[in-house]
Amino acid sequence: MAPKQNYAAVVHGPNDLRLEERSIPEPAFNEVVLEIDCCGICGTDIHFLKEGGFGTQMLVKPIVLGHESSGIVRKVGSSVTHLKVGDRVAIEPAAGCRTCDLCKVGKYNVCLDGRHCTTQKTDGNCSNYFAQYADCCYKLPDHMTMEEGALLEPLAVAVYATRRADIRLGSRVIIFGAGPIGIMCLIAAKAMGATRTVILDLDRVKHRLDLAKKLGVTGAIAIKKDETEDDLIRKIDEVLGGPADRVLECTGSQPGIRTAIKATRNAGRICLVGLGNDDVQLPMVDAISREIEITTAMRFNHDFPAALEIVASGYVDVKPLVSHHFDLKHVKEAFRMASQGEGNKVLIHLVPRDTNNKKKFVN
Repeated sequence: MAPKQNYAAVVHGPNDLRLEERSIPEPAFNEVVLEIDCCGICGTDIHFLKEGGFGTQMLVKPIVLGHESSGIVRKVGSSVTHLKVGDRVAIEPAAGCRTCDLCKVGKYNVCLDGRHCTTQKTDGNCSNYFAQYADCCYKLPDHMTMEEGALLEPLAVAVYATRRADIRLGSRVIIFGAGPIGIMCLIAAKAMGATRTVILDLDRVKHRLDLAKKLGVTGAIAIKKDETEDDLIRKIDEVLGGPADRVLECTGSQPGIRTAIKATRNAGRICLVGLGNDDVQLPMVDAISREIEITTAMRFNHDFPAALEIVASGYVDVKPLVSHHFDLKHVKEAFRMASQGEGNKVLIHLVPRDTNNKKKFVN
């Protein structure tokens, strides 16, 4: 039985998260209204909750958190033909305005007037009901669970990052940060053909590195407090057999980016994925003199179809990433656990678990 009310996880300011009732939306002609099944907690959600935002995306009004979700179609707009009531879908939470110059050249992910949730002016979808453009909803095959559908969002981020990094068959890859995005980047890098991989994270989060080992990383390095950049580079070289061809920097930290530059081969490429320090000091003469390419990745860019295909086909398994499950009524505890890094991917269930799964979610 669908809920008759629409409760949402709303952030009002730093450390001020409230469960509030919102009106149930009606679909525009090109939208569907979804009953959200489950929603993952992302690092950007935590930035909004702990610091009130990040970079230029600071809170200007209370907003609903969450953007890693799957749901059931409950209402269909008048012009929607490819979806029907009852369909199980993964939700791409970002869409461009569709008319600006960025959208017209295929860069809707950084459109200035797009509907990107969660951002300072656009609600997320950690709520019982959510309206989204129908073309941003991807029907799930029967054998996929709703949890896997929710995990397509971080996987799409990783797929985009690996494309921006130009990871190819035989690439030697470093991943800085073994949080959910770092782990997804490991999964995507291996799917793209990376043959040797090393992942690094702080010594105090060994549980994340243990997960990376289970997922087949070549080497996992726990960073100790007294280790220098040169110490880490030596360890990386031992695992990879030399400097990296490609790097995915998922921490956004100054030490991570500095070490990434120094550990990359001449003419290699680094993709900055993580949101961390606003300002960093980097060895740019080293990067320039060795012609290291540094690029960035924001959200995803038509990567949901690929993410869906590699999960649906069984080519990759994202289920091990999930560490904790919470009901919506325990949303504050879910965010506390996620913000303290006590697990890997924390999922919030807005309906009882497995309500919409053809088979139970087991990881």
